[in-house]
Amino acid sequence: MSTPLSVKLGSLIDEFNLEVLRGAEGYRDLPISTEDINRPGLQLTGFFDYFDAQRIQVIGLVESTYLDGITSEERSIRFETLFQSEIPAFIIARGMEPFPECMEMAEKYNRTVLRSNETTSVLISAIVTSLHNHLAPRITRHGVLVEVYGEGVLLLGDSGVGKSETAIELVKRGHRLIADDAVEIRRVNNKSLMGTAPELIRHYIELRGIGVVDVRRIFGMIAIKEETEIDMVINLEPWREDAVYDRLGLDELYVDILDVKVPTITVPVKPGRNLAVIIEVAAMNNRHKKMGFNSALEFTKQIESHFDQAMGNF
Repeated sequence: MSTPLSVKLGSLIDEFNLEVLRGAEGYRDLPISTEDINRPGLQLTGFFDYFDAQRIQVIGLVESTYLDGITSEERSIRFETLFQSEIPAFIIARGMEPFPECMEMAEKYNRTVLRSNETTSVLISAIVTSLHNHLAPRITRHGVLVEVYGEGVLLLGDSGVGKSETAIELVKRGHRLIADDAVEIRRVNNKSLMGTAPELIRHYIELRGIGVVDVRRIFGMIAIKEETEIDMVINLEPWREDAVYDRLGLDELYVDILDVKVPTITVPVKPGRNLAVIIEVAAMNNRHKKMGFNSALEFTKQIESHFDQAMGNF
């Protein structure tokens, strides 16, 4: 059974420069495993049906105005009922001062209270985006990820087929390396995948006969990139005489990665073929397809038009 993804509360505090008004014991290491945020307006009125206590709670001017209009005793009851739930954190937006009853109940039930100077909607949007990124479904694939003319190209194939050597040639031609050997892939939405390298091997590439080299130091910062969207997958395989390879490119093939369909092609490898140039052309062609131009279809239409005209002359 896989362990649910999570991000530590301390990381979010540092990322959004949140002020700690009151920290529960071990609050920085508290794992946050849901990407949803809750504004507890209804909960502060006493309605707790369908309340998810695992969500970070954020209040803004609306909630504060409501609380300011009730008595201190009522505020104590509202905060006590809320803080009895094991909420991971309670954030006050707009830099507002916390109510004394809030801090009293936070102390009583050992809850973390934070504060941000951002407006409520901006803060919630930013935190949700960050949590979505941290908690996105992910896998690791054996391969090489490069950015070619702005297209993220994932090179797959058996060990020794030439993925790393091709990546180095692409880097020499002005393109950028993201990951070699292991590619961490995460799904950022229903249509997009982002790829990066594990931190331990980031910027390094292995070349048989030479060893491991640091691409960042040898070729400079312009030769590397931390992450990129995966726009296409290219399978490199040894040339087989009995195999049938696509000659026109009419067939649109896709590979399923984390339930996202990514365009894929197979490129046969044999001596004399310049794989770097082929991959450059493949990346440009994929970009043209996304912009609505398909060379294979245009070529087919020209051939059909030529035959129609030829047949009309008989």
